[in-house]
Amino acid sequence: RVQLVESGGGSVQAGESLQLSCAISGDSDTSAMAWFRQAPGKEREAVAAIYSRAGTIARTYYRDFLEGRFTISHNPGKNTMTLQMNSLKPEDTAMYYCAADRGLKTPWRALRPDEYNYWGQGTQVTVSS
Repeated sequence: RVQLVESGGGSVQAGESLQLSCAISGDSDTSAMAWFRQAPGKEREAVAAIYSRAGTIARTYYRDFLEGRFTISHNPGKNTMTLQMNSLKPEDTAMYYCAADRGLKTPWRALRPDEYNYWGQGTQVTVSS
């Protein structure tokens, strides 16, 4: 059974930073990972994705609207995925979810929520202007 537990959300002012973490446990292959977010009244959308296995170079994918403000990473030894969020904007306010699945995905598939079988419960990020 795979479990994903997010942490690190909170309330910040515009321009500040936050780091989200996702602790992944279980016996299944979870080398495809991603962060999604969902604001009230909006659909869940991808933020960034990563393919990471011990001994290989990680592949990362980002949504264009991030403009380089966020960085996704993964520590294979701890099986923890991180999202470093800098220069936060009020429009980044949302519930952030980590997700995981097996196998290498194409860039298009890696950013689709229906490609992931395992999900965390979410962590709230609120950015005030």
